[in-house]
Amino acid sequence: MATAPQRSYRAPCPGCGAPVEFRSAQSTHAVCGYCQSTVVRQGEVLSRIGKMAELFDDHSPLQLFATGTYQKRNFTLIGRLQYKSGEGTWTEWNAYFDDGTNGWLAEDNGSYVFTEPSKQTNVMPPAERYVVGRQVGVNGKPYSVASNSTAVLISAQGELPKLPPLGQPFTVVELRSASGEVLSIDYTGNPPTVSQGTAVLLDDLALKGLKDESAKDEKGRQFNCPHCGAPVTVALATSKSVTCGSCNSIIDLSSGIGGELRSAIQDEPVQPLIALGTLGQLQGTQWQVVGFQHRMGQTPGDDEQFGWSEYLLYNQKQGFSFLVDSEEGWSLVRPTTGAPTVKGTTATYMGKTYTLKYSYQAETYYVCGEFYWPVQRGQKTSNQDYAAGRSLLSLEQTPGEAVWSNGEQINADAVAKAFGLQDKKDL
Repeated sequence: MATAPQRSYRAPCPGCGAPVEFRSAQSTHAVCGYCQSTVVRQGEVLSRIGKMAELFDDHSPLQLFATGTYQKRNFTLIGRLQYKSGEGTWTEWNAYFDDGTNGWLAEDNGSYVFTEPSKQTNVMPPAERYVVGRQVGVNGKPYSVASNSTAVLISAQGELPKLPPLGQPFTVVELRSASGEVLSIDYTGNPPTVSQGTAVLLDDLALKGLKDESAKDEKGRQFNCPHCGAPVTVALATSKSVTCGSCNSIIDLSSGIGGELRSAIQDEPVQPLIALGTLGQLQGTQWQVVGFQHRMGQTPGDDEQFGWSEYLLYNQKQGFSFLVDSEEGWSLVRPTTGAPTVKGTTATYMGKTYTLKYSYQAETYYVCGEFYWPVQRGQKTSNQDYAAGRSLLSLEQTPGEAVWSNGEQINADAVAKAFGLQDKKDL
């Protein structure tokens, strides 16, 4: 049973005099909501140590003072940190529980992960010891290194138990287990801090106090293409890149629409079989096609290349999935939270064993639509495809990140029926 909340503390902001409140005894920093002063608390004395950069509008449904429940404990979102790395931007919300403890609700890649301070007591090794894709052990439990990247804090809001220096690079490592656990190691300080948690759905958190639907309209989500000047509209809050419908340029949105927009010109467009914006129901879920990639693969030592297409599907409650059209037919897969256990040519995930079928290098040849990561033409990954009957397991790896996806083959008739493709002869 939760204990009574600890008392809050309020004092005037040293920068502008507006009230700054600390609800959690663990909070050492706050960002004044009026003048963006960064305020540090020492006992009952507040000091101003600088000014925080403005938040970029990520159009998240979350906001300060939204409440919810995680593992039968009530929490309130009292602070927010926005980070940027080579893979894009992400947000971490400071969740203050009624029992006086804190956790973090992270928004990244169209998914949510809830973590709390880890109870593990071992001293973590230096970040360079964690090589992406390798298996490691923590307290006797196996994990896979999912990412090892350099990040910077770009903005903050509200009340916070930690506050890395603004714009100063630090390393963050993420480990994932076959049971779906996520272990995050933050090397901002020494020793590094460790958080542990799992993926969550917003519906399961019973959230209240989210932004009103009227506040999530598309005002401010339209801008002129930085290459040709044509109007470009962004439909999804989580998009990190979008293509211009007029000149096919890829536009980087990872700093927000208010940030500097960079574009890359594309020619030789590939026409997707399923038009962007099309709605279709697959496996009981209504999906919308929001992005399209055509990719090429090559097996090491083989001069021949092969191609396939990927449609990025979106559902407001289910997040993102990929509908893949390859030489072997259609499949529907989605990124996993956990990381399979790999031994030789087999991978075990959620109690099922998969066998390695293909290992190859992949390159993005053409893209259109919106994506939740900063996609680029020419992006390269090392891929491995595993199968167990019609069930599929795939790994895409770069030097900084390893992403697993899980799904199954589906019949072409089901795809045709879902997206109205019965008249397409080349389905």
